[in-house]
Amino acid sequence: MNTMLLNGISFTPTESPKQKPTGETKLGFGSIFTDHMFIMNYDEGEGWHNARIVPYGPFQLDPSAMCLHYGQEVFEGLKAYRGVDGVIRLFRPDENMKRLNLSNDRLCIPAVDEAFCVEAIKELVRIEKDWIPSSPDTSLYIRPFIFAVDPHVGVHPAKHLIYAVILSPVGAYYPEGLNPVKIFVENEYVRAVKGGMGFTKTAGNYAASLKAQEEAEKIGYTQVLWLDGVERKYIEEVGTMNVFFVLGDEVVTPALQGSILGGITRKSVIELLKAQGYKVTERPLLLQEVLDAAANGLLTEAFGSGTAAVISPIGELKNGTADSIVINNGRIGALSQRLYDQLTGIQWGKLPDSFGWTVRVD
Repeated sequence: MNTMLLNGISFTPTESPKQKPTGETKLGFGSIFTDHMFIMNYDEGEGWHNARIVPYGPFQLDPSAMCLHYGQEVFEGLKAYRGVDGVIRLFRPDENMKRLNLSNDRLCIPAVDEAFCVEAIKELVRIEKDWIPSSPDTSLYIRPFIFAVDPHVGVHPAKHLIYAVILSPVGAYYPEGLNPVKIFVENEYVRAVKGGMGFTKTAGNYAASLKAQEEAEKIGYTQVLWLDGVERKYIEEVGTMNVFFVLGDEVVTPALQGSILGGITRKSVIELLKAQGYKVTERPLLLQEVLDAAANGLLTEAFGSGTAAVISPIGELKNGTADSIVINNGRIGALSQRLYDQLTGIQWGKLPDSFGWTVRVD
């Protein structure tokens, strides 16, 4: 294999390129991966080093690798978009790297150089640009992740880790697309509590959600709405999204208090709404307040926000054995639609980016 140097990163092109998918409307999410991946290593005393882009392929791990036994792992998720003008853009990648280091700190993983990691992602996306789809609602999903590889069965922070980035051309995250989803309020299981790792993107948080998700799907619900793990009465987040409720003239989202993820799309929604004069409040939000608002006609919309789905309107809430609450007659609301159009418009270059959120990959 011929190896070259690109902006300080070693690049070894694949000798066996994959066939790129046809039929972009049937991409699904997270099942197809590109030809190359980015890797660098951490070794105690040497720091992060050996940055390289290599052919996509399996890792070789010792059976005693600590990530397999103790879950010292973090990850991120962002996208590259092929704009209507042909320009490739990332959306707020600096915020992803900041959040990655927030997760790193909680899990005793050495911090990465945020600016370098953004540049490494841009370099990898440049190499794989022909994999970026251009059909509506498609993009190139970017998954950075870090995991401990010390060959040792013993609980302590790792001294050897791998940082990697893989890419996947994707379509809509939910099969419903932008149609409202049905959400089940989880009253039995707990995902996270303050003082734990709920604010990080780490594998254990998602493993903790699987049982509730499985049970919700069995009765026809797309996702679960998590309540706080102590009093079990405050709304936190949906499994893969932050959540917003339109209560009268107020848009309310649960405050970041250590047990839910500080979503980058969430942050963007708040900034966008405030710039347009909406009353947006981040505060503890009782489930009962939402139920009462629905009964009184004050709950007009609800929606989730996240990198994968962008904006996902919520058409129905099911709380235990009580009757379901149908929101906005099960249709997407005007605000949800506007936010989706504005955010995706910025991401795909259809609308001007007055916030400076997008990063070109030239």
